[in-house]
Amino acid sequence: MATLPVVPARHYGRWLAGALVVVLTAQFLHGLATNPGWDWPTFFDYLLAESVLKAVWLTIQLTFYGTALGFTLGVLLAVMRLSRSPVLRAVAWTYVWAFRSIPLIVQLLFWFNLAYLYRELGLGIPFGPVFWTFETMHLVGPLAAAVIGLALHQAAYAAEIVRGGIIAVDSGQREAAAALGLPKARQLRRIVLPQAMRGILPNAANEIISLFKGTSIVSVMALGELFYQVQVIYGRNGRVVPLLMVATVWYIVLTTVLTVVQHAVERRFARGAEREPTPGPFRRAREALQRPPWAARLARRGQAPPGAAPEAPGTPEARAGGAR
Repeated sequence: MATLPVVPARHYGRWLAGALVVVLTAQFLHGLATNPGWDWPTFFDYLLAESVLKAVWLTIQLTFYGTALGFTLGVLLAVMRLSRSPVLRAVAWTYVWAFRSIPLIVQLLFWFNLAYLYRELGLGIPFGPVFWTFETMHLVGPLAAAVIGLALHQAAYAAEIVRGGIIAVDSGQREAAAALGLPKARQLRRIVLPQAMRGILPNAANEIISLFKGTSIVSVMALGELFYQVQVIYGRNGRVVPLLMVATVWYIVLTTVLTVVQHAVERRFARGAEREPTPGPFRRAREALQRPPWAARLARRGQAPPGAAPEAPGTPEARAGGAR
């Protein structure tokens, strides 16, 4: 009996949508290249300017400090919320509720004006004598206020992300660790958190990227991060669009770097759960370039590509049986 040829389905709507997207993308790129309003010479003049690079470095510092301190405090708050102590649970819940309710700009301005509320801070016995006092006028500067505000704000969201990841771990894992006699701290560090990281990482990466872009809000304190520096420059020369493009490109570049790091970390924590981790975008692109497009069509039709070695006669089951 002759075998019938397998003909793939024709997806005319998909082809039409793809052609429309290609045309619109080409029009957009053509506009970027030919529209004088983008002012590309000014863009390239300031893209690697010293003042802009210093602002980028300050933005990276704010993101790093806010992330490190925020997630450190967030892990502590998540553990407190999962504690059996009603006092610890209440304190952690109140913290998360308060700092998620107050806008970030209000928190930053509060820390920036801390000296207005408390002119002096001291160390001593609670409700008793104070042994050492110091003024707050020069204690919290713009950079310190920005780091404190970003870290405390980030901690509230990090606590919920970490708590959700810990809850997602099967309870049998904790029971098995307890049956082995492992202390609570070691159970959390060696058993629970490594498994919870697969659920924590995507949301945590989103929060870090949001924090990275959210550092632009510290411009209200005249802190020279990327967005503030761009505002200063186009306030002097009036070139608003190319300077905004400078900030946009730097945000895209650094966000891309964070995305690549996120993917690498996710692949590392997926080693114990997946036999073959999901390939990254660069590997998929390389495989697509190495494999010609007609090879996929031939594979769908059940034909071998030109130059391929002929298969042994018989069905795969027969060949497997013969091999045994």
